[in-house]
Amino acid sequence: MITREKLENQQIWIYGISLIFGGVLGISNEDLGTSLDWAISPLIAILMYGMFAQIPFLKLREAISNIRFMVALLIGNFIVVPIIVWILITIFPQSPPILLGVCLVLLTPCIDYVIVFTQLGKGNEKLMLASTPILFVVQMVLLPLYLWLFIGEEMVGVVQIGPFIEAFLLLIVVPLILAVITQLWAKKRALGEKALELTAWLPVPFMALVLIVVVASQIGKVYSDFEIIVRVIPIYILFLIITPLVSRFIAYVFNLDKGAGRALIFSTGTRNSLIVLPLALALPDSWATLAAAVIVTQTIVELIGELFYIKAIPKLILKDHTD
Repeated sequence: MITREKLENQQIWIYGISLIFGGVLGISNEDLGTSLDWAISPLIAILMYGMFAQIPFLKLREAISNIRFMVALLIGNFIVVPIIVWILITIFPQSPPILLGVCLVLLTPCIDYVIVFTQLGKGNEKLMLASTPILFVVQMVLLPLYLWLFIGEEMVGVVQIGPFIEAFLLLIVVPLILAVITQLWAKKRALGEKALELTAWLPVPFMALVLIVVVASQIGKVYSDFEIIVRVIPIYILFLIITPLVSRFIAYVFNLDKGAGRALIFSTGTRNSLIVLPLALALPDSWATLAAAVIVTQTIVELIGELFYIKAIPKLILKDHTD
């Protein structure tokens, strides 16, 4: 009999198989893969609902009041990460459409499935949840400035903010409200308590489905422009390697506890790929294809990297004394 504990213990293998299956599906039947586009947002929304439902919201006040973590988070994501990105794009120069895609995805910290990965990596997911509105607002304000600094003034007006706000509402706000309603229901009714228990089964299978659908639906774009796209892969790999080490130092400077430190590492290393994808698709046609392919490539590289993060961060980079 499959128990939730057994499912969670095998999640690394499940996600790895999901990545491979999605890639094979998308390459072998591109039409079928492309037709799965519509399912990405609903699946992420269900995944986030399942994740939010497990978080004790009555303790969020304690998380929000962790000023040291919030300051470290802002410094890591909006000062240190842009410096790292600037160094990487200087070492690996790209054409404007490619550069725009790289900047869009690497300069925006993740505000959705990073919560799931933080929990899987034994970080403080409550802190990550509490930080999502702050991260959202700050990246919205700073993204035009970053694009102007990194690419040029003509890029500031290219990015449409509407799709970004829509994605935030559908992927974060709505699942969050439903999760709170479920928890309130669970306190008053036995049926609600059973429903809340069932939500604990959602994160692992729906994360697997998200991986399959994202890779299957987007792998064709990456494959068709692979000779161009392959040039950004070193940037993404180095980003995944450098950010945990730098964030570990920031956690040390701010004297963060293990859970908060791991949350910081996951936040700086995990980017807003699935939510900024609509931004890239809203670009002019000549830019949209390449920018979107660059973002999807980052998604694939990052998701593979997250499988290593889940094990490496709590075991090697920021481990408990008892590990």
